[in-house]
Amino acid sequence: MPQPLRALSLSDVIVQFIYSPHVRQRFNSVDLVIGCGDLPYYYLEYVISMLDVPLFYVRGNHDKPVEYSLSGQRQGPIGGIDLHRRTIAHKGALLAGVEGSLRYRPGEYQYSQGEMWGHVISLFPGLLKNKLKYGRYLDIFVTHAPSQGIHDCSDLAHQGINAFRWFVDVFKPKYHIHGHIHIYRPDAVMETQFNNTLVINTFGHRETVLELES
Repeated sequence: MPQPLRALSLSDVIVQFIYSPHVRQRFNSVDLVIGCGDLPYYYLEYVISMLDVPLFYVRGNHDKPVEYSLSGQRQGPIGGIDLHRRTIAHKGALLAGVEGSLRYRPGEYQYSQGEMWGHVISLFPGLLKNKLKYGRYLDIFVTHAPSQGIHDCSDLAHQGINAFRWFVDVFKPKYHIHGHIHIYRPDAVMETQFNNTLVINTFGHRETVLELES
């Protein structure tokens, strides 16, 4: 049985105590960082440089194709691994991801429901290789938007993705970690068990011990 991995997942808003030297002491046992979108690239870079762990990320609908800062320009967080339309194996964990949200205005990283199906289908070859090599398709599905009917909202910008719900139901990752849905109430639901999958809204930040299958 693979050893559990401790993940720090981030999305949507900068958390001040994380964007500070305190992050090293508070999260010194973290094995990886998962970015679920709508965060400055420099912020993600800061976190992984302080923790000295890998970053796996997808972009959100508010991310920029190019970010400009005093340290130069970048098209993504330096040192991070973009999961969009990719499957990755890391320390016994199988990860895959899809970026963006439903299209509701002009801008980058927004897609129709049909285009989201295309993104999901692009993962099939990697998932089949995982099944042959590891005996399972996937452990961690990382997205910006939520699945349809799980943590989503009724407005177009925050509606869930049909393809994600189907994907989670069919390929049964142990975890689906997403962002995009902002939390304003202390009693908001942040975790939902959907069949075999624990769905986690990581708005702000979440620290999760990922129990992996052998």
